[in-house]
Formats: sequence, C-alpha cells, structure tokens
Amino acid sequence: MINYPNKKSKFVTKKTNHSNRGMSFENMINETNEYYLVHDIAIIHKKPIPIQIVKVDYPSRSGAVIKEAYYKVPSTTDYNGIYKGKYIDFEAKETVNKTSFPLSNIHLHQIEHLQSIEKHQGISFLLIFFKAHDEIYLLETKHIINFYNRSKDGRKSIKYEEIKENGYLIKEGYSPRVDYLKIVDKILLRK
Repeated sequence: MINYPNKKSKFVTKKTNHSNRGMSFENMINETNEYYLVHDIAIIHKKPIPIQIVKVDYPSRSGAVIKEAYYKVPSTTDYNGIYKGKYIDFEAKETVNKTSFPLSNIHLHQIEHLQSIEKHQGISFLLIFFKAHDEIYLLETKHIINFYNRSKDGRKSIKYEEIKENGYLIKEGYSPRVDYLKIVDKILLRK
C-alpha cells in the first residue's frame, strides 16, 4: 500500500514473473541453439519445412503473399546437428495438458525417423514443454518407442508422472535458455 500526502491510499499489486510467457518454446530452443553456435559448443539448426508454393499474390511491388502451399513430403523432426562428433536429431513439442502428453502430438513417421537415428548411433529425443507446470523434459527415443508401442493397446497418451520418471527435467536458464546438452552429456556417458 502507498500512502499519499493527502491521506489517500492506493494498493499496488506486485507483478508476477512468468519467464516463459511471451516467448514460444521454439524461440527458446532457437535462442539456445544460437548460444551453442556462438560459443562453439554445437551446431544445431531448425530444419526447414519442405513446402510447395502453388499460388502467390503480389499486392505491391515490394511484397508477395503466399495464398496456397502444400507440404511436399511429411516433415521428419524439428532440429538436427552435431555435438561432440555425434549426430543429434530431435522433435520439440509443447502441451497445455497438465496430466499427460497426447501421443497424437507425435506422428508415426517422426517416431520411425528418431528410431532410425538411434539405430545408426546418433542421439535422438523429444523435448516436451508442459506449459501448465512450466517444465521442460527431455525424453529419449527408447522411451518414446515403448510408450508408442503401448498405444497400440488403446493408450492415447503418456502420463505426466511417467515422463517425470523416465525423462530428464531441464531447468530453464538465462543463457542458454534450455540447456538440453547437459542431458545429452549424461546420455553420451552411457553409450
């Protein structure tokens, strides 16, 4: 409360810090990857989406507006690159769900792609951002495959508790924002 000289009072509410609000999960990862690149730690980039542009309008001389486009082929995963001589490939997903991660958020061709990376001695995983908990987890491909195989029996999601148990919590930092390579280092020690 603030007391003014004329005896009037005013209540002041303290602003709450919501570190992730206003910045998308993808932007956080892109910022992290830029940090890794600038500091010569790793080279990891967002993959471009393969689209076929069909119709473009030119409303002005300096601008073009894409009116119609299609995916050429199904996209594999979001990010790939190299770290300590190892190929890295991963998908980043976010959910507002508090209790589970819907398996419909990751497609079969993406799971097959991640599995293929592992088969060839690369490192692949899923980064999951639970918005409701403000938590980010790295879930290795071997766990994704196990959960996906269980989905054939009618299961539609991975429980939040299962992700906490099988995944790695990544604490959001200042720089880098989402330091997932700390977890990759742990994975490399086991290989």
